[in-house]
Amino acid sequence: MISTSSSQKKNLQSLLASNLKKLTITPPSNHEFDFGDVFGPLTPHHPDPTLHSPSSTSPPSAFLGDPQVIHTRSHSYVGPSPRYTVSSSLPLQIQTETEYEAEEQDDDEEEAKPKIGPEDFEILRVVGQGAFGKVFQVRNKGRNNEDGDGLFAMKVMKKVTIIKKNHVDYMRAERDILTKVVHPFIVQLRYSFQTKSKLYLILDFINGGHLFFHLYRQGIFSEDQARFYTAEIVSAVSHLHNCGIVHRDLKPENILVDADGHVMLTDFGLAKEIDESSRSNSMCGTTEYMAPEILQSKGHNKDADWWSVGILLYEMLTGQPPYTHANRQKLQQRIIQEKLKLPPFLTTEAHSLLKGGMR
Repeated sequence: MISTSSSQKKNLQSLLASNLKKLTITPPSNHEFDFGDVFGPLTPHHPDPTLHSPSSTSPPSAFLGDPQVIHTRSHSYVGPSPRYTVSSSLPLQIQTETEYEAEEQDDDEEEAKPKIGPEDFEILRVVGQGAFGKVFQVRNKGRNNEDGDGLFAMKVMKKVTIIKKNHVDYMRAERDILTKVVHPFIVQLRYSFQTKSKLYLILDFINGGHLFFHLYRQGIFSEDQARFYTAEIVSAVSHLHNCGIVHRDLKPENILVDADGHVMLTDFGLAKEIDESSRSNSMCGTTEYMAPEILQSKGHNKDADWWSVGILLYEMLTGQPPYTHANRQKLQQRIIQEKLKLPPFLTTEAHSLLKGGMR
């Protein structure tokens, strides 16, 4: 388990620095699910551009087979976009100011602020598919992003699906959390709005693909590369925890890589605001990365994220999570009962890093 004491967490950070699903919430029958308190008022009716969106491009044939190293599991396979380039000479841009549509404000201010809706975006292609809808690469017709190309990621979720799966509270929390968090290694929310049938989140478009894609392609990362990514993940997770937020679904599919090679945490659909003294009893996450206390329904807190960070580091160094099994129940038993086994091909330094973060 990832160590929870401040001294051991600092030890993990110093070691890195020195070497560089189901909800049980029943929606109340008397609740009006227009999400207006979070996503703002309904936008005027316009043709929905997502109804006529281009289909997602098929992945290259070289990646159609099962991974040779990485353990097969459910995941979203997303590679780099066509405009993906690596330029280590470009400085990392830290976003310090954000724009959000539908923030709580006075009526006069709301009237003065220009409305934004689906019709303001041109759909370019599908880049992801989730339980509640799709993620599109879009271009804002009237406003540019900081790169000047107007490209964003538009997450479109169907209200009826959200309500049927009892994910209403989680969807509200995702939007709320994204408005509160600003960090160089966390994807930034730019706008949010709703129509009668759908919810929309407009986020920065991170064009390097998922960390899973890069790990799949390489098989394993070098220790230097794994340390670099883990250090940035630790920085982002520490910031979330300082803001009173636990992510609860850290895995390679929920970490993007930008054009400069930096990681960006994304997908806050299971994230939760939690204080130091409280624990959550929700059974959530992806099994390979879930902490034993979640699987045992003992209640969990921010410590669960540190367990996932340790699993991520292990997977980057070895090509698969430490605990795998085709049968979910047996996989859970392994996570709860088995001790961590460190491959002999890892260096003494890597062994020390993993032992320092996991027990």
